[in-house]
Amino acid sequence: MTTDPASPRIIGQRLAEARKARSIKQEDAAEHIGVSRPTFIAIEKGERAAKSAEIIKLAAFYGQPVSQFVRTMEPLTDFLPHFRAAMEKVKPGDVERLKAAIGEFKQFVENYLDLEQRMKAPMRMNYPQLVELNPHVNVSELAEDVANRERQRLGLGDQPIQNIRSLLESDVGVRIFFARLPPMFAGMYIFVEGLGGCMLINSVHPPDKQRASISHEYAHLIVDRYTAGIDYLTIFGRKPANERFAESFAMSFLMPASSVRFRFNEIVNATGNFQVGDLVKLKHRYFVSMEAMALRLESLGLLKQGTWELQKERGLPIREAEKKLGLIVEAKPEPAYPDRYKFLTVHAYERGELSEKEVANYLRCDIWEARRVIQESMFSVEVDADGYSHPMHADFEASLLVDHS
Repeated sequence: MTTDPASPRIIGQRLAEARKARSIKQEDAAEHIGVSRPTFIAIEKGERAAKSAEIIKLAAFYGQPVSQFVRTMEPLTDFLPHFRAAMEKVKPGDVERLKAAIGEFKQFVENYLDLEQRMKAPMRMNYPQLVELNPHVNVSELAEDVANRERQRLGLGDQPIQNIRSLLESDVGVRIFFARLPPMFAGMYIFVEGLGGCMLINSVHPPDKQRASISHEYAHLIVDRYTAGIDYLTIFGRKPANERFAESFAMSFLMPASSVRFRFNEIVNATGNFQVGDLVKLKHRYFVSMEAMALRLESLGLLKQGTWELQKERGLPIREAEKKLGLIVEAKPEPAYPDRYKFLTVHAYERGELSEKEVANYLRCDIWEARRVIQESMFSVEVDADGYSHPMHADFEASLLVDHS
């Protein structure tokens, strides 16, 4: 829902959310802009319109761009509270870093919703059926069955998934963002009305860990869709049923049993053995970590239980094996936002909906990088028969349909 520009109520809500996210007291914020606390409370309630100079001062005080407070869209006021239960389990030293990450996550989500509303381009949602857990069902077996059904639903068969982020964004309608989190955290997930499932994945982890985290968060969309959560890279002690489901689902979704068994038997039948190099080849085939591949083979009874732990203690020569097999690939870091988000931003700029400064804010970059992205997105290069290159302007609104009338 949108309201008139500069609605005092919406501006007040956004100011209050930003202040709470920075743990700033009302009296301190009031003093910063030179008003009394009752006046400041009235501003946050929308009973007294904030002046332009006050908004500018508060934006700087809260570390946010002014544009964040004057947009007309209703703010996601219940975003941080959704994570409150998960935050209670976090170590005190990590609380502020996670709060900052949640704030960044919220901005991405709000920006995405704003872009879709501006462009009248809602994403098609093709979500899986919800699964309910109960104590009478083997969670791991259920997760494997659900993963197989989901693969069939998406037309994947039992082949490896090359780009899981692109798949879930284009075929399911999940929004996936990347940002720096403390190393012990894999990512976070939330379901937002009007946008659906949204993930924030830890950008400091290697690509194979990130793929596993995306699969894990996707499982939450299936088993506990409406509960926001923050996932650790490793959970010690007894894991709750939803986490056990998510772990098993991720393994099965990325490494389907039928395909893994076939490849394993193919190798053993051809060589009479299964060596470290073979494990490395399988790991690269399924785009997973060495640990995930070894544990998956153990879970399927293809390797003895404890094989991975034993090899790890011996110092498994993974890098050396990858070099010998020519399998070392320098992966580019994942962009913070999806390609669709970027193109909607550029499209909005082309239509005059966003300024260069606002584009820079949406894309988390400086004005020069924003200009480069705009140029790169709006112009492609075509090479003619004589080898000369020509820039081609990308008309985002040009119809690609053929008129048969």
